[in-house]
Amino acid sequence: MTSESNRLPVVAIVGRPNVGKSALFNRIAGKRIAVVHSQSGVTRDRLMIEVVRDDRAFLLVDTGGISHIDGSESTDLIESSIHRQVEAALDDADCVIFMTDLRAGVIPLDQEVARFLHSKNLPVIVAANKADTEKDELLAPEFDELGFPVVPVSALHARNIDDLMAGVKPHIPATAQLTLDERLRIAIVGRPNVGKSSFINAMLKDDRLIVSDVAGTTHDSIDIPFSLGEGESARHYLMIDTPGIRRANKISTAVDKFGVIRAQNSIDSADVCVLMMDAVQGPTAYDKKIADLITRSEKGCVMIVNKWDLSEDIKKKEYDKALRRAVPFMRHCPVVFVSAVTGDHVRDSIEMIEHVAAQVTARLPTGILNRAIEDAEKRVAPPAVKGKRLHIYYAVQTDVKPLKVTLFVNNPKLIVPNYRDYLINSLRQKFGLEGAPIILTLRNRPRKKSR
Repeated sequence: MTSESNRLPVVAIVGRPNVGKSALFNRIAGKRIAVVHSQSGVTRDRLMIEVVRDDRAFLLVDTGGISHIDGSESTDLIESSIHRQVEAALDDADCVIFMTDLRAGVIPLDQEVARFLHSKNLPVIVAANKADTEKDELLAPEFDELGFPVVPVSALHARNIDDLMAGVKPHIPATAQLTLDERLRIAIVGRPNVGKSSFINAMLKDDRLIVSDVAGTTHDSIDIPFSLGEGESARHYLMIDTPGIRRANKISTAVDKFGVIRAQNSIDSADVCVLMMDAVQGPTAYDKKIADLITRSEKGCVMIVNKWDLSEDIKKKEYDKALRRAVPFMRHCPVVFVSAVTGDHVRDSIEMIEHVAAQVTARLPTGILNRAIEDAEKRVAPPAVKGKRLHIYYAVQTDVKPLKVTLFVNNPKLIVPNYRDYLINSLRQKFGLEGAPIILTLRNRPRKKSR
C-alpha cells in the first residue's frame, strides 16, 4: 500500500457551468482530453490527469458545473451527483482553482460558490476567465469581493496561465514524485503479417522499420522512443515492435521460437499493449489467445483493426460486435479501425493509445473512490454467503500500471465473482478507465490496537 505521504497533491477546478473549466483543464494539462462514454446523455462528473509544471507534480481534477448550493438536496439526480462529486474532490484537494466568467461579472451563484469554498478553509485562487485582451483584464477587480486572490486568464488564448499556476505552486510540495519522467512502454503485438511494422511507420511517419509482405520480417523486439506533445506537458513513450506471435505448431526454427519468447516478454514489460488484427481475416481464435496473454499479464490495451481499406462491404458496427463476441473479456478496451497503408485514422489510434496510457497511470482521489464504492454498494447489496454478507468499510488505490484498488472489509471470503465484477464495472462507469485493467483485492479491516 502506498503511504498517504507519497500521494500526489490534488488541484481541483470548480465553478458554475459554462465558465470554461474544461478548457482551463486542457490548457493546464497541455493536451485535449477526449471523454468517451458508451451511454448517451450521461454527464461527466470529473476528469483527472497527472501534471508536472515547474518541478511540481500534482493531480489535476476537473469537476462538473455547480448549479446550486442552498443546503437542500436537488431533485435533479445529475445535479445532486455533481454536487457530491465536487464535495468529494474538495475533500482531497490541496488547492482550488475557482473558475468564473470575467465578462459576465460576479453573479449570485458565484457568491454562493465562494461562501461554500470559504467554509472548506482551503487555498483558493479565482481564475477570471475570458480575459482575451488587456482591456478585458480591467474587469478583474470586481471579483475581489469573493475574498480570494484573482488572476484574469484566457483558457482559449492561453493568457496568464503561468501567473495562475504561480499562485498554485506554493501549495504543491517540491518533493512530490515526478511520475511522468519514466517512459511508458507500448508493445505492438499480434499474429504475423497483420501490419504491425507498417502501423508504427505510419505513426512515426518514418520508415525506420523493415516492412514487407513476407510474414515474420521482424524477428526481434525493436524499441523506439518517442514523445507526444512538447515541453513539460509532453508524455514520453517507448514503442516496442514485436515479432508476430505464432501458434505452437507453426514454430519451425530457433529464430521463431525466440521471437515468440521476446514477444511474450515484451507484453510482460509493457504498460500498454496494442493488439493488432487483420480486418480482412476477421478476429481469429489466435487473436483471442493473444488477448488472453495481455489480460493475464494485467496490461492496458487498445485493439486496432488494420487494413480497413481492404474490408470492402464490412461495416464497423458488425465487425465490432463480432470482435466483442470473440474476446468478451476485453469489452473495456477501445477499438480503432485503421489503414496503415493509407494513413486513415492512424492519428485517432495515437490519441487512443495516449488516452489508455493515461488511464493505466490514473490516480483516483480517495474521497471520490470511496464515494463510488459506497454508491455501488447502495445500488446493489452484496449477496449473502452462508448467512453472512460482505461489508465494505473503505477503499484505497494501492498502485498503478495496473490500477489496483484494495477494499477493507469484514471478511474477504464473502465476495463472490459476480459481485467483484459488478464493483469493477461500477468503477468503470464512474471513472471511465478505458482499456485499463482494474485489480480489486480485499483485506480484513485492521483491528484497533488496545491501549
